[in-house]
Amino acid sequence: MTSSNLHTVEKIGGTSMSDYPAVRDNIMLNKLLKNPYQRVFVVSAYGGLTNLLLEHKKTAEPGIYGRFALAEEEQSWIEAFELVKDKMLSINTELFGDDSKLKEKADKFILRRLTDAERVLADLSSLCQHGHFELADHLLKVREMLASIGEAHSAFNLTHLLQKEGINAVFVDLTGWDVDKAVDMDELIKEKFWSLDLSKCLPIATGYCHSEKGLMATFDRGYSEMTFSRIAVLTKAKEAVIHKEYHLSSADPKLVGLEKVVPIGLTNYDVADQLANLGMEAIHPRAAKGLRQSEIPLRVKNTFEPEHKGTLITSTYISDKPKVEIIAGREKVYAFELFDQDMMGQVDRFDRKTLELINELKMQMVSKDVTANSITHYMSCNLKKAKRLQTLLEKAFPEAEVNVRKVCIVSAIGSDMQEAGMLARAVAAIAEKGISIQALHQSMRQVDIQFVLDQSHFDTAVVALHKHLVESDNASAGVLLDSPASV
Repeated sequence: MTSSNLHTVEKIGGTSMSDYPAVRDNIMLNKLLKNPYQRVFVVSAYGGLTNLLLEHKKTAEPGIYGRFALAEEEQSWIEAFELVKDKMLSINTELFGDDSKLKEKADKFILRRLTDAERVLADLSSLCQHGHFELADHLLKVREMLASIGEAHSAFNLTHLLQKEGINAVFVDLTGWDVDKAVDMDELIKEKFWSLDLSKCLPIATGYCHSEKGLMATFDRGYSEMTFSRIAVLTKAKEAVIHKEYHLSSADPKLVGLEKVVPIGLTNYDVADQLANLGMEAIHPRAAKGLRQSEIPLRVKNTFEPEHKGTLITSTYISDKPKVEIIAGREKVYAFELFDQDMMGQVDRFDRKTLELINELKMQMVSKDVTANSITHYMSCNLKKAKRLQTLLEKAFPEAEVNVRKVCIVSAIGSDMQEAGMLARAVAAIAEKGISIQALHQSMRQVDIQFVLDQSHFDTAVVALHKHLVESDNASAGVLLDSPASV
């Protein structure tokens, strides 16, 4: 492929993919576009399908992978395959119901993938009955194979739907389904794109990309963002675009109110990383790294407001005056306070061991604070892992006092917050609601202020901080909250 720096690489999320008319009218055939080409699309599986293939993202209810990994009853994961099959064929009927030939083609494609995968799992299950083979050694490969089916399904369907609309769409299968041997991810992307003329065709690529090292070991469910990022970097895109079902806004509209939030408009990758740390990813930090290093800006758009320019994220943006751009937070955080009178002067020894245990349990640390004789790690995890870490800490430090409590973290975030009095305003907003602050963090980088609060105060704190730090500033600046032009 000749790199012209004229094209964009765009990712469509699962919720948006489930609404084909919106994708067609607002993204693919948007009347504001001069022509539909000079774009590459990376698509996620239809909403809810990856939950059925792997496990439910929020409830952890097992799908095919979850049931197979438990290795209890073969019938259980076979039944899960039937659920996925019924769901995928139902989606095909909805999309191709008026075109029997296309529906037959789409059904044949996805049934072949499902049949192949089911056979592989049956063979693997049989093989692992032998003492020399352990199922656990192969589970990551199984997980990647199953995940890829969802993106192959949606990309294949979208390609053929667009061809029906008269667009020269091309299905770019990065799943490695028919690859004879493992290859490097970058090499596979280059191989698939090298012959494409983006001025004459519209590539629809799978959100999962086969890789010799595997994507899910590092990114798990965020693998499609890495695929999206690498395609943008390797094809030297002028801009990367993510289409979501909502704007990247100044707060959660469900908490604050739709009429009170505004799209951020402009920000930088540093702010995007702070959001990711709180579980509100605009893009996975590792995926953002490649875009940032290649100086490719990222735009986050609302699928259902195609006329809105969305939020542009760059590596260089700094707000023209100090301000808070977004109020965000994370609920269900566990604070692990390790107190030992002998810690003074050797905090590093206690910290190293604690971090070793955290890494062993594959837990995510959100924040940390240190005093002369205590270290507190704020962890995003479930109750089972929280209890496990507490047990390991008590065993590793038998003379220390280990206190665990459930908290929430609420943050004010901005590209430049170096303003005298901003911290005082934030504290006053919290105090006004009678909320006791358990811990407070502000780094020298001045891009966020973190409040650690009792978990029951999450909603109230978000609303209060947004009112005092965002809404008041917007009002004084004359920003119209309901005007797309204001951002």
